[in-house]
Amino acid sequence: MANFVADTQVSGYSIGDRRKGKKGIFRFIIPLLPFFLFSLPSFSQAPKAKELYAQSIKLFGERKANEAIPFMEQALKQDPTFTDAYLKLGQLYEFTRQFDPALNAYRNAIKLQPDSPASGAAYQSLSTTLLRLGRYSEAIPYLEKYQTLFAPESAQGKRIARQIETARFAMDAIQHPQTVDPKPLSSVLQTTPSQYFPVLTADEQTLVFTALKPEGDEDLMTSTFNGETWSPPVSLASTINTPENEGTASLSADGRTLVFTACQGRKGYGSCDLYVSRKTGNDWSSPENLGPTINTHFYESQPALSADGRQLYFVSDRPGGKGRRDIWRSDLGADGNWAEPVNLGEPVNTPANEASPFIHANGQSLFFASEGHIGLGGYDLFVTDQGASGWSAPTNLGYPINTSEDQASLFVTANGTRAYYSFEEQKEGVSQKSRLYTFDLPESLRDRIRPVSFLKGIVADAKTKKPLAASVELVDLKTNQIVSRVEADTQTGQYTAVLPSGGEYALYVSIPGYLFKSLSFDFTQKTKGEGITLSVPLEPLATGASANETLNNLFFESGRYDLADKSRTELDRLSAFMQSNKAVSVEISGHTDDKGDVAANLVLSQKRAQAVVEYLTKAGISPTRIKAIGYGKTRPLVPNTTDENRRLNRRIEWRVL
Repeated sequence: MANFVADTQVSGYSIGDRRKGKKGIFRFIIPLLPFFLFSLPSFSQAPKAKELYAQSIKLFGERKANEAIPFMEQALKQDPTFTDAYLKLGQLYEFTRQFDPALNAYRNAIKLQPDSPASGAAYQSLSTTLLRLGRYSEAIPYLEKYQTLFAPESAQGKRIARQIETARFAMDAIQHPQTVDPKPLSSVLQTTPSQYFPVLTADEQTLVFTALKPEGDEDLMTSTFNGETWSPPVSLASTINTPENEGTASLSADGRTLVFTACQGRKGYGSCDLYVSRKTGNDWSSPENLGPTINTHFYESQPALSADGRQLYFVSDRPGGKGRRDIWRSDLGADGNWAEPVNLGEPVNTPANEASPFIHANGQSLFFASEGHIGLGGYDLFVTDQGASGWSAPTNLGYPINTSEDQASLFVTANGTRAYYSFEEQKEGVSQKSRLYTFDLPESLRDRIRPVSFLKGIVADAKTKKPLAASVELVDLKTNQIVSRVEADTQTGQYTAVLPSGGEYALYVSIPGYLFKSLSFDFTQKTKGEGITLSVPLEPLATGASANETLNNLFFESGRYDLADKSRTELDRLSAFMQSNKAVSVEISGHTDDKGDVAANLVLSQKRAQAVVEYLTKAGISPTRIKAIGYGKTRPLVPNTTDENRRLNRRIEWRVL
């Protein structure tokens, strides 16, 4: 699972640097500067060896690394004790991605002075290269020898100790691999040299990803899944894509809110800013800068929206963090403005860099990349969960999801069964292209991710079938707190709401001028997320006596009329509706199934309806506006032929008079 693609916003280049030849993906490359810094004291060398050495250094300074190698090799033939030439030759080989010759050169440098601190540069280059290549068992003996050259509490001693810890962790991870079988997504998506950073809607039917075009431009592309195949990708929107680069997008669960990064070509606050666009019907709005609360003159990138679009995670190097680039979070207020971002702090952020956060649709599991937590080398992928006491200690996703290469990002489906990512193909250490892949999440990771279901459909007027831009709210019946809130599309009435597992929830669909619809979902025993498609017709108030709804979140013990405490959510909604519609009067009707004594059922249905009336009266609703009536078993919704049908017939309805 090596070589997850990391775009410019992860590796540190601006998006625009692609136009200058910097692809911005994680590279296995040695920078120019250390070549001149690493130097070993050498014994007196022959003049010819020094001349060849100087010529090689000159050529490398002119960025002619391949031409420099033969001169350095000749210098060593002239003088095999030329320790600095071995080190420089190793760096030249490494720079040109000839790793085995580089390792041999470093080893030869060490052999000349194995116990001298002066060999530190060779030990460092050798062990670092072995770790990058994933050759952990080979690296450990050199690291342990290298460690003896420094005091344990010194900065270098601590750095070496961490490398040893990394090597041992990696060896253990490789011995206990995760069971993953990555498969490429459709070749239909491969219309550009590279594709990466996939994100999907909760139903996995809409895909958005970043595409690198031949001319070096990055655009956001989209494709849809019809249950069997992906459609050819198209530009997400002309309002979003420009001749400059757009990248690292994040979608809300319904696919109607998009946040992405742009680092040039738009008026912003800093080196990289976050922008938002919203979809109405099939059209995306012109992107808006998220403003100075989110964006600063520092670096903001790699956004991750929560399922309902009301929490935003992102990466920034602004002051107040724990390290260089940290993960921050902001919440969307009731006024529509983003709150001051909060640093996630420990144990998520480290003194090093964190990258590419992804908040799962359950709102609790955060996936991210980090070079600061112990892993297999470079950036590894981790998951942490938010609980009552904060974020848990991050867990490494293991091998082969993580390798000695850098891993940049991961998208996990709402039901917690699949993951999507990008795989970067390499040839002789050189990046070729990246493609989109998916794999089934191994059981060890599924077990810790709380899956969620999703409910999607269309909200429309029950009479005219006109789409309605209704509010869809999910409420936890235990706490009476709103878990999520989304709006149906103004033009289509389409909505998607995430339904968490492990609890009882009420879902309310409402818009002024209509009776609200209440739905009930008991997921206390549910462990696997499954999607539900449900159209929601709303009854307009103007229809008079025909406007009625079932109160699906009222709960009574069998044969009793005492309202359970978790019924408060429903009753408070009905009370609020009547407070907002003071001209409305309603009938509360009780109904039973066909079991038991007919007279007793009639009395029970009356008392249950009366219990609702009494609650509303105590809440301030005038008794003249509400009346209770019990119908017993006389008005079943469905035939009393099954236990499920009988459950549906045991209900409380409300009807506008």
